[in-house]
Amino acid sequence: MLNLERHTKILELIDQRGRVEVGELSRLFKISAVTIRNDLKDLHQRGLIRRAHGGAVGIERISLDASLQVKATLHDAEKQRIGRAAAALIKEGDTVILDSGTTTQHIARQIKDRKELTVITNGINVAMELLGAKGIRLILLGGMVRQNSYSAVGHFAEDMLLQMSADKLFLGVDAFDLDFGLSTPNPEESKVNQAMVQIATETILVADSSKFGKRSLSRIVPLEAVHKIITDNSLAKEVQTKLRARGVKLVLV
Repeated sequence: MLNLERHTKILELIDQRGRVEVGELSRLFKISAVTIRNDLKDLHQRGLIRRAHGGAVGIERISLDASLQVKATLHDAEKQRIGRAAAALIKEGDTVILDSGTTTQHIARQIKDRKELTVITNGINVAMELLGAKGIRLILLGGMVRQNSYSAVGHFAEDMLLQMSADKLFLGVDAFDLDFGLSTPNPEESKVNQAMVQIATETILVADSSKFGKRSLSRIVPLEAVHKIITDNSLAKEVQTKLRARGVKLVLV
């Protein structure tokens, strides 16, 4: 059997079962365990599977670009805790970027009474939270408004960002994978997020644990671009260990 045929069959088995074992595949294809491990390594490097102890598992992909209303109903208690922890990192005089989304909206709710802050956002929902906050200078990015996310995207938003700088970026995502990085279903959203990362001194990922171990269509940045992650304490221990081993500061709430 050719490598391509074997790889295709391995992917089919993972799709059906969710997981395969090296020994099982070695017996099935009547080849050595070393060859199977090389097959799995190749598929892993291509982003098609994830290596696991003794075998491999499938990668969950996020293709649905859910509406803001739907997202607001999911994991709200965790998002509130993340919002409080993120807000505690914001100091008087800071310029911060709050990405569009429901988790960053919780951050906005926590900083309404702060003084001497500048907040840059592409999220209409985030801006609405901060309207009337006397101690906050609010900068709302322009561009094409995405109806389901209430966010401004496109080259107008990107150009505005590249004329500014910020101390901290709080970035929410739809999916996060250790190898692929941060990702979102919408390519235009990812481009705006990339511009945010480019102008921020510190990038802080704010995402509940359900977002981990998943990939979506458009990559924003790799893990190496993230300085700190704030998530809930349901994050798998194995993932926590791997993140810390790669030098990421991890805050669990």
